[in-house]
Amino acid sequence: MEVIFDQKDAADWVYRGEGAVNLVLAYTGSSPAFIGKVMRIQKVPRNRTAKQPVKECVNGSSVLERHDQLVWRDYEELVLASNKETLEQLYIQHVMSPLLGPKHVDAGMRVLVTRAFLEYVQKDALCQRPALRVDAAEVDAHCDSVLLLSDHTLFPQGILNGEPCIAVEIKPKCGFLPVSSFIAEENAIKRRMTRYRIHQALKLHQKEISELSDYDPLDLFSGSKERMSKAIKALYTTPQNNLRVFLNGSLILGGLGGTTGSTNFAIEEAFEDALKCVIQADDGQRTNSFIQLVSEAAYHSGILDRLLEAQKLDYCDIEGAIHAYYNIISQPCKACKNLDEQKVSHQYTSWHSIPLDESLKIVRDYLIAATAKDCSLIICFRPKGDEVSGSSYNSVYLESTNQVFEYKVYFIDLDLKPLEKMEEHYEKDKKIVNCYIQKLCGEHGVNRDVTMNNY
Repeated sequence: MEVIFDQKDAADWVYRGEGAVNLVLAYTGSSPAFIGKVMRIQKVPRNRTAKQPVKECVNGSSVLERHDQLVWRDYEELVLASNKETLEQLYIQHVMSPLLGPKHVDAGMRVLVTRAFLEYVQKDALCQRPALRVDAAEVDAHCDSVLLLSDHTLFPQGILNGEPCIAVEIKPKCGFLPVSSFIAEENAIKRRMTRYRIHQALKLHQKEISELSDYDPLDLFSGSKERMSKAIKALYTTPQNNLRVFLNGSLILGGLGGTTGSTNFAIEEAFEDALKCVIQADDGQRTNSFIQLVSEAAYHSGILDRLLEAQKLDYCDIEGAIHAYYNIISQPCKACKNLDEQKVSHQYTSWHSIPLDESLKIVRDYLIAATAKDCSLIICFRPKGDEVSGSSYNSVYLESTNQVFEYKVYFIDLDLKPLEKMEEHYEKDKKIVNCYIQKLCGEHGVNRDVTMNNY
């Protein structure tokens, strides 16, 4: 029998968090079918204008816009998708799962919902949502379905058996430095510093964060246990929206749907205390052991290597991919208007004459890489008992506590990036770099050209 969630079911679903595109709810009811499940609900921008109507499909027509259909034409299933939930599910199944590994990807199950259900959860979650998220978007009450997924902060059946488990959710961001020849000389800082670290200056300027983070994705993706541990420690110290920790499915560190400040003494004490049911160490040692545990699992799983490969599909950088984008939409290239004539004539004239198939591949790979750069991963742990069992989970040994943990790793937030956002990506990239360079100029009292020659 087909499941349809109505208003009477809404009270069993509570706010778990959200990103830019989806609201996430966790199930708290008693139905065995939904215990250990989360629900992803599409959001819609509050500032949507008449030029940005909600896409409605008639008689099975594609939910993708015309140029998006062109970009994804090699994936017939995506082009035929008639609603956003099915599109997201198929994108994960056919594009991201082969890249990241089916074992680590959950495409979810589409279930039907009523408008009354969506309106109830929208109202119920309002007081828990960060103000920034509330101002930006609301639940899309026009949807008739949502995605139901396993709650990867838990082990299947573990919640019923009362087994303790702890999970860390990390948003790693881009783990490599671009080498694209399309990066303008004035933006050369992008070749020497990660996007995450450069972006911190703009976030601080716009008051999205209260202080700069010491986290560097290059450490996390380095393949060195020491540097990976350094990265996890930096994320623990300043989680922002890049780190969350769950104990038995409940949040114990980090923010629900937005950025969070530094981990102060009170938070450290509470976190250390919460770990005692999982980490067998003396007071004051459990947090360091936990950081070591996460580092060991990330290192031995090799999961970040797969993610990095997907991220590196962006081999042109947005400064190159934007030109291929204008080839696809058959419009004059706005990016070329911002370049001097010599650069346009030497590098970009031929670029705008490449075959359409080549432009489509460049943009498609860029969009896939953008998903990989913006996704999160969850590593969930539980202490392994002495009994011998045929467990399908990998194990990791925590030397500091002489414990063995089973763990599983899943990628989440594998959202399809719309083609129409390409111009926005290009403009944001410029804004991020300019803000960082202006910060350097202010700190050293020199002009931009002098600053770039030295950094």
